[in-house]
Amino acid sequence: MTTPPNPTVADLLVPLVAVTDRGVHDEAGFVSWRDHIQAAAELAAALSARLDPGLPPHVGVLLGNTPFFSSVLVAAALAGVVPVGLNPIRRGEALARDVARADCQVVLTDNPSTIPEGVGFIDVESPEWAAELAAHRGAPVTFAEPRPDDLFMLIFTSGTSGEPKAVRITHDKVAFPGRMLADRFGLGPADTVYLSMPLFHSNAVMAGWAVGVAAGASIALRRKFSASGFMPDVRRFRATYANYVGKPLSYILATPPRDDDADNPLKFLYGNEGAPRDLPRFAERFGVLVVDGFGSTEGGVAIARTPDTPDGSLGPLTDEVAIVDVDTGEPCPPGKIGELVNPTGRGWFRGYYRDEAAEATRMVGGVYHTGDLAYRDENGYAYFAGRLGDWMRVDGENLGTAPIERILLRYPDVVEVAVYAIPDPAVGDRVMAAMVLREGAAFEIEKFEAFLDDQPDLGPKQWPSFVRIGAALPRTETFKVLKRILSAEGTECDDPVFAVRR
Repeated sequence: MTTPPNPTVADLLVPLVAVTDRGVHDEAGFVSWRDHIQAAAELAAALSARLDPGLPPHVGVLLGNTPFFSSVLVAAALAGVVPVGLNPIRRGEALARDVARADCQVVLTDNPSTIPEGVGFIDVESPEWAAELAAHRGAPVTFAEPRPDDLFMLIFTSGTSGEPKAVRITHDKVAFPGRMLADRFGLGPADTVYLSMPLFHSNAVMAGWAVGVAAGASIALRRKFSASGFMPDVRRFRATYANYVGKPLSYILATPPRDDDADNPLKFLYGNEGAPRDLPRFAERFGVLVVDGFGSTEGGVAIARTPDTPDGSLGPLTDEVAIVDVDTGEPCPPGKIGELVNPTGRGWFRGYYRDEAAEATRMVGGVYHTGDLAYRDENGYAYFAGRLGDWMRVDGENLGTAPIERILLRYPDVVEVAVYAIPDPAVGDRVMAAMVLREGAAFEIEKFEAFLDDQPDLGPKQWPSFVRIGAALPRTETFKVLKRILSAEGTECDDPVFAVRR
């Protein structure tokens, strides 16, 4: 018997072409799947008319969670346009580099003020663009015939070098988890998927948007996540499923409790990197099944919690997940910290776009290396223990330290800077910086805060929460900064430490 191929995004969308009783909701209203897909066909035609056919059909997307963003994803399945999810925390030259690295011919945005000079863009809310779309009204709805391993989109993520890499997201990387999760939770046409996580992120695309499409359900979009608006939205849209990444559960739990918290339509909440203490609290307070997993945009390793997974554990190790000694590559015994790897090969990793060196680093020895540290207990359950590379996880986003260090080195009187992670009390990391000033210089926190506010390429999540001012940084004999010492000491050190306001 021949094994059927993995689905494509087009395969998921085709059954929705004529559907009028379900579709996409947002704050402004509702559009049926039929009309939404028709609008995407018009968008695809307009973009195809603009793009140079001799160049990669890559289109940067710098948008909030709107029906237009969803229509870009549909257009990708219709015409082979490749959306490039751009992270709004990137600013100035950093954002311009991402656009260039991904070969974006143009950027679609609803916030033109964030576009760096010299980058071509379309203001998707402008009258000019509305007129351009109108010229393609009634464009035929014709799906491309992609293969499962054809490129669907590019999504940037941070790696151990600190610079973002464009991850190749193929059709099957989106469609397979969409269908798998829809089946896992028994979702169908009667359901609504609530999507408040940013669509430039893989979690929202694979564990949110694709799930709704695969289920033939409706999708309810929130332009930007709001803790206070989460449950009111769930009730308003009658949402039965939602996804998350990082801290949202903590933020929602911090809202004032209500007597009717558990009186809501939400049945399933799926995501990753939720604080272990928040998972049962959220489930109990809101009467929801919460399922937390472990994975990354690259997709080389995934760990799923099982009903018997101990508190705080990522889940059980499998044949495709191992913890190995960083130096020898040998399996680690229980209790010893090592790197999480996929010993069988690439897993769902489809490579980086135009970055063969980074891809080779991931696949040293034919083994997929996550760059994440973990240890296992006697029963084979894995526990996260930090990150091998020089990066941190802030509010569900991977951040490199090198770009932040380069910005802080612009500060007057600074001689040396080291940026590193310290634990966030809820989940993930906070950004901390240690700085050495020129001799005789005094540090003024108000002046430093004003400096940060003036840096156009410093994203909100890159702001240091604390600054440590010292006479020297701890270094090895080869002059490399020992960030593990700085990170371990955190704010409890002998040097002056200043809390930074945003």
